[in-house]
This record gives sequence, structure tokens and C-alpha cells, in this order.
Amino acid sequence: MKVAVIGCGTIANAAHIPSYMNNPEAEIVYFCDIILERAQKAVAQYGCGRAVTDYHEVLNDPQIEAVSVCTPNNVHAQIAIDALRAGKHVLCEKPAARTYAEALEMQKVQHETGRVLNIGVVNRFNDSVNRIKEYIDAGKLGDVHHVYASFRAHRSIPGLGGAFTTKAIAGGGALIDWGVHYLDIVMYCCGDPKVKTVTGETFCKLGKDMKNYTYVDMWAEQSSDKENGTYDVDDSVTGMIRTEGPVITLNGAWAQNIGESETYIDFMGDKGGIRLHYGSDFTLYTTENGALVEYTPKFKMRDHFQNEIDAFIDCIKTGRKLPSHIDTVIITAEMMQAIYDSAEQHHEIDLT
Repeated sequence: MKVAVIGCGTIANAAHIPSYMNNPEAEIVYFCDIILERAQKAVAQYGCGRAVTDYHEVLNDPQIEAVSVCTPNNVHAQIAIDALRAGKHVLCEKPAARTYAEALEMQKVQHETGRVLNIGVVNRFNDSVNRIKEYIDAGKLGDVHHVYASFRAHRSIPGLGGAFTTKAIAGGGALIDWGVHYLDIVMYCCGDPKVKTVTGETFCKLGKDMKNYTYVDMWAEQSSDKENGTYDVDDSVTGMIRTEGPVITLNGAWAQNIGESETYIDFMGDKGGIRLHYGSDFTLYTTENGALVEYTPKFKMRDHFQNEIDAFIDCIKTGRKLPSHIDTVIITAEMMQAIYDSAEQHHEIDLT
């Protein structure tokens, strides 16, 4: 299958490109980036494909069946929509788009064209997450009534002053960048329950004085612009979501003045509970024979990005609808939009 990677930055090189290269049924024909040197570097590094700067050149090539969209958030919707209308299948990195409205337009065009549109909620292809879903589906936790998500870090704002911290480009900060994964895991494991009400608050505090922001290291520091850049996104967020299933509460922070990283999800049922250590294993807490019991299942963790790319190629061939399809992921987009709307309006949002 002839594919193209549009956007040759960090996520493309860390995940999409190596995964395509490891799939014997895929061939990368184009590396596309508005910075030609990035695309050329990919060609040289991976020994295949052509370097181009205009994604329309990719879409106009009839041999291309599928594309990965690995660009900044502000062009996710436009590139994905153009690709779908050009007859290409699309895997678009998370979040689907900057806003719920943009994500809805993507879904609309997917329905019109019938092409595949999957979003890069890669944890739906994570072995730990899928085992937790199996445990919940099998009733091991009983009635899962509350799920708590914590995605908090100590002064870890990415690319301060660059695309990550500019709302017009990213759509938001800690919630849309990190929270999208945590909320999606919760929804997936709990069967994507219908959302009823959402309340939240976001805070833009620690990074506002960019020149004096103190940190140890910074992801995507090459894109930082503390002298002339923009910082108008949330560096922390809190919220509560009522669903037809569990109540979901969350606390997230790119940057907090607490010197610990707290990245986990607690699934709390009346028979048992699970703490998922994000990106790693999980521990189950329950009772057996009148005793408190806890255990951590041991298993081989496959690379979830490879699982995702392999599933994307397979679903194009077979027509199988993946759990990362836009029809499912649109729920998370609506939830995040409601949190942002609630924070702006300072009241609860009713989605019933």
C-alpha cells in the first residue's frame, strides 16, 4: 500500500514513520513538510520516498491510498478533509482538531466520502488499556461508578512560546495535548458512555511570564520562543463529567508547583479497582476469601504505535471499523470543547 506522511516533525519520526517502515504491506512514497529540509532529512534517514512541501502534490497522486497527518493541530481538519475528498484514507494525529466544530466537519466529510478517517488515540491499541477494558467488560470491577484521571507534571510546558502554547495553532494546552489521551482511555474502557453534563476550569498561570519561567528541561524546546512567542493556553485544568456510566473527574497540568509527576487513571468499581500507570502496567485491587488482594499482571507490552499503524493498514484492506474511527473519537472532542466552554462561562454545560 502506497502511503504518505504529511508533517515530518517529532511524532512522525518517533512513531508513524518507523511503524510504516516495519509494516511489510506499506511503502512510504512521500515525506511532506512545509520545511523542505525536514522532508529531505526523512528521505535520507529512511532511504525511501520523495521530499515535497505541498501536500496537494501528494493528494493529486493516484497511487497514494493513505496518508498520516502529523502536522500542528490548526491544519488537521483542512488536510484531512482535502485528503478524504481526494479519495485517500486518513490517520490523523490527535486531537482530531482544535475545536469540536472542526471535528464535526471532518466527520461529515468522512461520511460523505466513505474513506477511512481514524484519529491517533493510540492508547486504544495499548496492551494494558485493552486488558483493563477486558476486565471491566467481564465484570471484574463490578459497577464502575467513578474514574479519576491525573495527568500532572512539574513545570513541563512544551515549546514555550511556540505552536504548543499558541491557542490559534494548538486549540488549547494541557487538556487538548495530554488530556485527550486520558479522557479517551476512560471512555474506551468504559464502553464510550453517553455524556450528560460537563463542568471544568482551566488555568493559564505558570507560563505567562515566559522570560522568567524556570524549568529543568522542556519537550519540543527547539520550537520555543520565549522572547517573541505566545502563551495563551491552559497549563492546568480540572473538571467533572457525568455520563450514563461512571462519573469522570480529572486534574491535569503541564506545569504545577508540586515536584512530582502524577500520571495515572483510577477505575473504581464496587467489586474492585484498577490503577493504570499511564504508558505502563496496571494494578488491580479486590477482595478474595475475606482478604484484601492486589496484583499486577505481567505480560509483554507491544509498541502501541506499531499496533495502530498495522490496524490502520488492515482496516483499509478489510473494511473493519476501528475503535479510533472519527465516529467514536468525536465524543472526546465534544467533551474537551465542553470543558473549555464551561471554564470560559464558569458554569456547567448540559450535553443531553
